[in-house]
Amino acid sequence: MLNVAVVGSGPAGLYAAEALVKQAAALPLPAQVRVDVIDRLPTPYGLVRYGVAPDHKSIKSIAQYLRKVLESPDVHFVGGVHLGEDVTRDELVSAYDAVIYATGAMRDRRLGIAGEDLPGSYAATDFVNWYCGHPDVAASTFTLDAESVAVIGVGNVAIDVARILARDPAELHATDVPQPVLEAFHASKVREVHMIGRRGPAYAKFTTKELRELAELPGVEVIVHADEADLNAFDSSGESVALAESDRRVRGNLVSITKWAQGVTPAAASSGHARRLVVRFWLKPVEILGTDRVTGLTLERTAIDAAGAFGGTGEYETLDAQMVLRSVGYQSVPLPGVPFDERASVVPNALGRVLGADGSPLPGEYVAGWLKRGPTGVIGTNKSDAAETVRGLLEDLAGGPGAGDAQLPRAGLLRYPDQPAAGAGSAGDGSAWDGDLPAGTGGGAELPAGLGAGLDAEGAVAAATDWPLGTVLAGRGIVPVSYAEWLRIENAEIDLAKSLGRGERVKLHDSDAIWSACRPQDG
Repeated sequence: MLNVAVVGSGPAGLYAAEALVKQAAALPLPAQVRVDVIDRLPTPYGLVRYGVAPDHKSIKSIAQYLRKVLESPDVHFVGGVHLGEDVTRDELVSAYDAVIYATGAMRDRRLGIAGEDLPGSYAATDFVNWYCGHPDVAASTFTLDAESVAVIGVGNVAIDVARILARDPAELHATDVPQPVLEAFHASKVREVHMIGRRGPAYAKFTTKELRELAELPGVEVIVHADEADLNAFDSSGESVALAESDRRVRGNLVSITKWAQGVTPAAASSGHARRLVVRFWLKPVEILGTDRVTGLTLERTAIDAAGAFGGTGEYETLDAQMVLRSVGYQSVPLPGVPFDERASVVPNALGRVLGADGSPLPGEYVAGWLKRGPTGVIGTNKSDAAETVRGLLEDLAGGPGAGDAQLPRAGLLRYPDQPAAGAGSAGDGSAWDGDLPAGTGGGAELPAGLGAGLDAEGAVAAATDWPLGTVLAGRGIVPVSYAEWLRIENAEIDLAKSLGRGERVKLHDSDAIWSACRPQDG
């Protein structure tokens, strides 16, 4: 039995768990693997649950795929266990044959300007976590009493935030937004949202699909300044034009941006516009104004000169805003005891192998996802990224690849001469698990029969020594949250949606509600 811990139950962590099960089963002599997916929260799915906008149901449906990974007989959810507090890195590494760190990127980059810490100035991640019901952010954190909001950034997260702020709250009724958050949107005083980019439209990071969604918002007028949409107005180098010629995504974005600059707003409502969404380019924030709270934002015009140098022009304007949300990139945070590159904000690694201070791989430690490569790519990018890390992990456990060896499967990998190879997968015949659930599970909220080995009759992870961390956590009085207990939370959210007449589920809005649903006997 190969025991592997994956720290983080978001897409990167669960894709890594899936890759471990499938690759181990595909070996010439299939190896059986037990994967414990450890998360500090009692809820799985990470960014899919707490980072995807509630009105993006097609993206949120990825959770159904990740659910199948958690319901593999070889994968075990271990929630409510915090690395660095409940268990140390040394304890984790010594308890398992290998550990994969996959905790993502959990904080926004700072702007580094005066006034950034004023009340009313927030990280976009905090706002996203709020409307997604993250237990770390109280439902009372945001009151939306600002009439004008500035969103700094022109990536997909910035556009999500701007869209949610401008959208008619009635359209969020059928989503999983927590009820107190929905009520805050109904009481919102926001009437104008400004999305601001330091460079021009050719450099914006949002996708064309996300941009076009803005035009579909009923009652929202989308405005772009004509000069800022002109590729040559503030770029004397020709780089913007070259990007538009070479990049299909940029050309698609420019179609919408040009229409808005010409005053074309397809979503005009017959009763007029309730809100305005202003998309600005070639402006950088230099100071957030205010004394007791945010009252405005000073912006400097930027440009690219003929030599390709980007910088400020010395031309300033002041934007009236009572709330500022920064969305200029994400950063991973260090894990206690785990090597970390402060400059790049990643765990130093070579193809997923964690590197020590001397640049050599550390035995048994691996990394996947944004913690490995930085906040790049889409959710699906984590699948190939995780597969790469797992290939290296399995090669290392077999003594490393030999000269001329091909990628998995290859002869000799993980063959143990002192014990027979065990078949992986639910069939027990050496076949790889194909990701499909056993007959009768149907994606329902009940724990399928035969799944979740290691759970006792009450659904708690057994505290006995029959799993690697059992003794350590039992000695500290810590009972991890099992997959069965997570299903209690899920069922409570489904029941709440029914009682409120709202969609398929409504997220529980705070930590107390989540834990009460998870373990009602402790309430």
